[in-house]
Amino acid sequence: MTKIYSNVDTTKLILSELKYSDIQDYRTDLSPDEEFLQVSGRRLSKGTLVPAHKHNSIDRKTDITQEAWLVLKGKVKGIFYDLDDTILHESILTDGDCIVLYRGGHSLEVLDEGTVFYEIKTGPYYGVDVDKEKI
Repeated sequence: MTKIYSNVDTTKLILSELKYSDIQDYRTDLSPDEEFLQVSGRRLSKGTLVPAHKHNSIDRKTDITQEAWLVLKGKVKGIFYDLDDTILHESILTDGDCIVLYRGGHSLEVLDEGTVFYEIKTGPYYGVDVDKEKI
């Protein structure tokens, strides 16, 4: 797993990246506990049982949108920006790779035809005019 911290404020985690091949036995957490978007890679053996459960209603407040990309098939290139909008990191993600974006900016370029990936974000979403700022 790769964790990239800001050059502007070295206490701020910008992103975590996990390659499919790096998922360890049972659970590999990408997200520190204090981040709003919690993502883990799971490699489970046949017969593993997670007991039935539900999550308690807890008041959570955030002023930031965090997101994750999970590539199912294909290849994407991500360019990731620091808090001051300078390029901090570039990465190529392929089948099964996941990246979690906590802060900073990003761009995405699809490199393979027919690429399929999930994009997961904290919400609610208020539309492009309210939610996004161009770099």
